[in-house]
Amino acid sequence: MVKLPSEEAAIRLVQRSILGKAIYEVWGHGSTYEDLHKSVRDNSVHLWETYKNVSFKFCIDSYQGSRTNKEQRDLIDSFRFLAFEGPIKMRGAEQEFCISESWQLNSSKLGISKPKYVYLGRYVGGSERDIINKYDLKKRKYISTTSMDSELALITANVTLAAPGKLFYDPFVGTGSFPIACAHFGALAFGSDIDGRSIRGKGDRTLLANFVQYGLIQQFGDSFVADLTNTPLRASRMFDGIVCDPPYGVREGLKVLGHRDPARGNSPVFRDGLAHHL
Repeated sequence: MVKLPSEEAAIRLVQRSILGKAIYEVWGHGSTYEDLHKSVRDNSVHLWETYKNVSFKFCIDSYQGSRTNKEQRDLIDSFRFLAFEGPIKMRGAEQEFCISESWQLNSSKLGISKPKYVYLGRYVGGSERDIINKYDLKKRKYISTTSMDSELALITANVTLAAPGKLFYDPFVGTGSFPIACAHFGALAFGSDIDGRSIRGKGDRTLLANFVQYGLIQQFGDSFVADLTNTPLRASRMFDGIVCDPPYGVREGLKVLGHRDPARGNSPVFRDGLAHHL
């Protein structure tokens, strides 16, 4: 239960959510249906007239429980006191009302026949949870054994507040799961990896190809090969966020640039008179 300044604020909030499903304007709640009916009458009667003549539908969400079709109809009919006169539309209704039930875990096995708590809410807006399927690794053009699950990548980018006008960086970019998630939220994404093969891929299967697949090419800054223990990046706060999945050396073999002999020094490599790192 959250308090927000407006319906518009609620919609903006839930639209950025990955773990949430939807947000509802609470009309009433209680531990029994008698308490719920009383709560609706006491707290939301001033709203009834607003929705009296619009098309509407009711649904029931029984979390960790279940209801037969007859039970669902009876529960919905118990709210006839709202006196809505608009047409009922199961598809394309102007307003949707949801009876939400919270049941104890394993209620059916324990012989429990009543939910712990019940709510009535008006649907305000839905989340972006469906985009998990859009970015599903099974549908992605280029992945490897270390590609981060799409849901976890999107959650991470969301928690780190990726947004338009921001620069984000993944120092263990691999096939680009985190930068893709950041780009989805509008950030300009960069990445580096010690193993250039993961970036370059093979043929038309590359890190860049993943951005092309999702139409996010404008949100891809660039990628480069680098050892994070000797990063070429200057020490300044140029990025708004850094998101990564540090390597564990289990699914992919450990690689380190350079050599073990300290006597060899770190002279730059020159090719055709030009320092190769340039």
